[in-house]
Parts: sequence; C-alpha cells; structure tokens
Amino acid sequence: MEVFVAFLQNLSGGILIGGVYALVGAGLTLVFGVMRVINFAHGEFLAIGMYLAFIMHSSLGLDPFLAMLLALPFGFLFALGLERLILSHLIDAPEDSTLLATLGLALILSNTLLLLFGAEPKTLYVPYATATLRLGALTLSLPLLLAGGIAILIIIGLSLFLNFTEQGRAIRATSQNRLGAELVGINTRAIHGLVFGIGTVAAMASGFILMPMLFAIPDIGPGFTLKAFVVTVLGGMGNIAGAIGGGLLLGIVEVLGASYLSSGYRDAYGLLAFLLVLLLRPEGLFGRTVQRV
Repeated sequence: MEVFVAFLQNLSGGILIGGVYALVGAGLTLVFGVMRVINFAHGEFLAIGMYLAFIMHSSLGLDPFLAMLLALPFGFLFALGLERLILSHLIDAPEDSTLLATLGLALILSNTLLLLFGAEPKTLYVPYATATLRLGALTLSLPLLLAGGIAILIIIGLSLFLNFTEQGRAIRATSQNRLGAELVGINTRAIHGLVFGIGTVAAMASGFILMPMLFAIPDIGPGFTLKAFVVTVLGGMGNIAGAIGGGLLLGIVEVLGASYLSSGYRDAYGLLAFLLVLLLRPEGLFGRTVQRV
C-alpha cells in the first residue's frame, strides 16, 4: 500500500509540473505552427517573467500570481515590438535566417539580464512557500499545485480562444494555409504579431508561476527552451492539444525517473523520451503527417 501511495505521490507531482511544461511548450508550438519559426529565445522570455516577479515582489510586495496579471499586458506589447522589429522582416526568409535571428535575440536578452541583475541567483519568499495540501493519502505542495493548476487554466483559455473567437479562427486559418488566409482577407502579418505575443506571454506566465519554487539566474532560459522543444516534439509540431499531452508526459517521466532511478539525471530522462519519439514516431505522439501549402 505504501508503495502505491508513493507512486501516486510522484505521479501527481509529475502531472502538476507537467502542466507548467505544457504551458511553456504551448507557446513555442503555437509560434511554430503559425509562423514556422522555432523561437530559440522562448526560454529567455520565461526568465524575464521570473525577474519581473522578483522585482515586483521586492519593490511592491506583490504576490507573483497577482504581479503576473499586471505585467503580462506589457509583456505582450514588448513581444509585439520585437516581432515588428525583427521577425516581420523574415517572413519569407530561409529557415536558417529565423533560427539565427531568434538565437541572437536569446543571447541579447540573457546578457541584458546578466548586466542588470548580475549572476547571483534571485529568490523570493511567499508565506505559502512551504505549505502543503492534504488530499487523502497524498500531500501536495501548495506552490506546485497553484502553478500546475494556473498553467492548465491558461492553456484551456488559450484553446477556447483559438476555437471560439474570430481571431482564433484567423490564427488557425493562417496556420493551415497562409496564402489562402490572405485571399479571404486575413491580415496574416497582424496574425503573426498576435501569435508571437501570445507565445511570449505564455512563456512569461510560466516564469511568474515558477518563481515561488525556483530561483532566477540569467542563463536559466536555454534549459526551458529545450524543455519547450521536447514538449513540442512529443506532442507534435504545431499541435496545441498535443503540447498538453507532451508536457504532462515530460513531467511524469522526469519525476518518476528522478524518484525511482537517480535524481541526478532528471533532465536526461526527458531527453531520452524525446529521442525515442524521434526514432519511432517523428511526427510526435499526438501529431500526424500532413502536407502544408
């Protein structure tokens, strides 16, 4: 019985952290699905979210979850400006041009954080940092429960937006056929800006909800960019619903591997799952092979 309870405990932890991974991956897969851009600066936007949470907590005393609501609209405008300044000029450019552009942006953002805050890790303390919630035989970390729950709610909101709003339908049309979307009057350049803004906000929101559990350092971004890429491949490139499954799978694999094998190789278990999927099902566990125009 104790073994089963321990398994459920680890499984629940994996699901909750997997919800956060799903949010990180959903932003990346949305940008790729519409703009055909693999954003190597995605993790840096998460790092910016973490530092904003630190600043707003240390200077204004705001809880990270409340600070997130206030900061994300400005994050959207920041992303919109970056898209106009950089990516809008590379819409029809070769793929290596967009890769280099986002890689350069990642280096600029990470080094800017280093110049502004230094290399010393930044942490913040909230009253519920060590609080737990008892559910039957399970004991769940309250910060992790909040992080996973809020991440899943954001993803649900994003899915509703994409499926039941006029702009969401325009995004899906642009994703399926950009030329066809333009022929029916959709401003695909504006859609690209909207999508990049949404993807950036998803990454920044992940930084806010992770801050009560982690510490912020300038080079934390690449690790989360890699996780987002793993989630995207596991779920199927450009597949938002698949990103949910990919994120949950990654979280579960990492937590179970760290609990039953070795915690020192936690990140390696997710990469192993990533490689297996590439070998056995290159279109992703929840994706399908399609021909795009």
